[in-house]
Parts: sequence; structure tokens; C-alpha cells
Amino acid sequence: MSYPIDPELATWIPMVPEVDFADPAAIRARMREMADVIPAYQPVNPVEVRALSIPGPAGAPEVDIRVYTPTAEPGPLGALVHIHGGGFVIGDLDMAERTALRVADEVGVVVVAMDYRLAPEHPFPAGLEDCYATLEWTVKHAAELGVDPDRIAVGGDSAGGGLTAAVALLARDRGGPALAYQVLNIPELDDRLSTPSMTAFTDTPMWHRPNAILSWDFYLGDGKRGTAEVSPYAAPARATDLSGLPPAFVAVCEFDPLRDEGLDYAQRLVQAGVSTELHLYPGTFHGSSFVAGAAVTLRMGRDLTDALRRALRGGRG
Repeated sequence: MSYPIDPELATWIPMVPEVDFADPAAIRARMREMADVIPAYQPVNPVEVRALSIPGPAGAPEVDIRVYTPTAEPGPLGALVHIHGGGFVIGDLDMAERTALRVADEVGVVVVAMDYRLAPEHPFPAGLEDCYATLEWTVKHAAELGVDPDRIAVGGDSAGGGLTAAVALLARDRGGPALAYQVLNIPELDDRLSTPSMTAFTDTPMWHRPNAILSWDFYLGDGKRGTAEVSPYAAPARATDLSGLPPAFVAVCEFDPLRDEGLDYAQRLVQAGVSTELHLYPGTFHGSSFVAGAAVTLRMGRDLTDALRRALRGGRG
């Protein structure tokens, strides 16, 4: 099927890697190769990067994290707990590095990224509990991180956006940390795969319905996708009550199977009284921001950093 992709992005589509989730080991190796050829982000301002291991959820291994601190900024600072994407199956701290560095540099906040456990080896709720444990650790250690505990957000891309929504639900329902903000960037939220965009987009670049099916089957376990036993903490689109959640930034791409579940979740947040900023970027596809110099990619980046500054800079601009 042909899609009217933004012309700046369309010229790069022949170089878009084929992402096939049928073999998790192979796709992880492929994505590591791709990471080696993507230019690294070079901060304008000094950013200190520290690698740490922190306690995981009860009975689970430690969680490896990286803390990105903009050292020229006067504290205490806001913080973003960043959750990488990858369909619950791929991704690591290196995948998170570019976004983490950029946010620390351009927004002037501490970023805490974590290497959560991946499916299918570790299905739900393993990865989610790692993310939640990282949030709790960040709040507990806010003083030594130079962070204002009242200005902590959680955010992520794709599956990381879905995990972000789930972390926000857990924090509310467990009486956990009071989050200042949540960033749901092209979020993966709904295992039922029944939206118009998910039904129609079977061959879009980077992400499409066949991969979404595999992603959810790996994350939930065979036979659970689309059934009544799926928890809203696994698939936040299933949550019936979105009230009391932190303000949200939601961004979706036009030719992305995940588009409509993101739009629907944003609308439901607004209807539940949650202040929500929503962006739909015409001509884009899932992961098209890898074309770093395209005008639409630059606009997407500015929209996100502007929103994070407003949410986390405490009036400092």
C-alpha cells in the first residue's frame, strides 16, 4: 500500500530497517547494528552521565540505570524517568541514550533511564515493575540526585509510552509517588488491536499490525492478547478510570498503527479532567524521527522539550 509520507521522510524509507519481531534475538542484534550507525547526540551544555545498579522489585534482579545530570544548571532540578521503546521486546540503555542526553541538555533536567527486563523471556509484569521500582528509587534519592521531588515526570516512546501510562496508573492506585507529568510519545496502549489505524496499517514502515500482534503475544504470553484477563496495567487503554492521573503530553504519527489508540487515550484523559497536550504529526510514521534533520522531526522535538520545560522547570523557562 502507498502512503503520502512527508517528502523529507519519504526519501529515507528505502534505508528504514526491516523490523521483524518473529525472531527476538535476531531483531535485537539488527537494532544494535543500527544503533552503531546513528549519529550520537552531542550536548551543547555539560551533562554528567553515571551508570548505576539499583534494587529491583522484590525478589527480582537489580535494575541497571543511567543518570544524566546537566551540571551547569542550578538545583534542585526537575527530573524525567525515561522508558525506552522497542515493542516490549527490544531496546536497552544505549537505545535510550540519545533522548536522555537531549532532554538533559535542552530541558535542563535530570534524566534517569533504566534497562528493564524484556519479553518474551520476562513477560508482564516484569518490565513494568522494573520501571516502577526505578521511579520509586528516583523519588527516594531525589536529594542526592539534586532533584525536586515535586517535579518528577515519567515518559517514554512506543512501548515505553505504554509503560509510562501504566506506571502513572500504578502510582495513582498504589498511593505511590505524585507525578508532575507523563509523556506518552507514540504510545503502545491496547492489546485488542481493533482501532481503524491498527486494522488498516499492515505494511507501514518500522511498525505495522503483524509486529504489533507479536509484540503483545510476547509481552502477555500466548493466548492472552484480546482476552478479558488482560490487566489495564499491561494495556492501559483498558483502564476504565483515568481520573487523578498527572498532566500528559501525547504525540502520535499519522501513518502509525498506534495512532488511534493514542488519540483515544488522550481524549479520555481530557474527559477525565486530566490536562492533556495532544499532537498528531501529518506525513509521519512510527519511528520516523530517526530522520533527525527533517522539519517535522525538528518540530516534534521542539514540542516535547517545550512541554517538559513548562512542566518541570518550575517557572525558570
